[in-house]
Amino acid sequence: MKLPSILSALRRLAAGTLAAAAVSAVAAPAVPATTTPPMRVPDTIGQRVAACIACHGREGASSDGGYYPRLSGKPEGYLFNQLRSFRDGRRFNSDMTHMVRHLSDDYLHEIAAYFSALDLPYPPAPASNDATPEMLAHGRELVYQGDAARGIPACAQCHGLALTGVAPAIPGLVGLPRLYLSSQLGAWLTDARHALPPDCMATVGAKLSTADVNAVTSWLALQPVPADSRPASAPPGPWPMPCSAAMR
Repeated sequence: MKLPSILSALRRLAAGTLAAAAVSAVAAPAVPATTTPPMRVPDTIGQRVAACIACHGREGASSDGGYYPRLSGKPEGYLFNQLRSFRDGRRFNSDMTHMVRHLSDDYLHEIAAYFSALDLPYPPAPASNDATPEMLAHGRELVYQGDAARGIPACAQCHGLALTGVAPAIPGLVGLPRLYLSSQLGAWLTDARHALPPDCMATVGAKLSTADVNAVTSWLALQPVPADSRPASAPPGPWPMPCSAAMR
């Protein structure tokens, strides 16, 4: 075959191949690109309170070494009252205020109920701290006997003999970081923290000295949490003074 004939045949073959490819491309169904389905966050109260874990620890079970208090197992009424106090300005913490400032009472109740229902283990209490034996003895005396001469009731009269709190709104005092206990008792002492009236802790806090606060918190921080860490259903006797937490 002559060269012009060969070139002409190659051109016809190439044209036919391109045409067939074009027809095949039009006729073939489109293959969808592989896509990852969007992640769906579960709309549960557990998911919605995940932000709390950043400070308070896994599911609200704070360790014994930090500043932040444990939320797991606290009385529901107490948790609700504290959330409402942050929202309404009776307690002051910029992070807490920012998180709850626009939340309704119903939502705060839901959060409080969630954490109150959790039953998680406590970390072991530290074996010692820098308090002297005399300081620890003074702390224990204030916890269980108070100081009648100064009008200071025993902590156990309101917080229960086991110091695990009293339902529905009195918190436990054991299983909390010493730093947190000191800061909160100090806030009552300096009038930086408030509750709804009658504000019993403001009354007590005004009668405490710095030495009292250090003694009580040093002793409390060393106490193990009892096997039954639930709040008591009632105080061991009559309330020593009017208190808004005891009325709710």
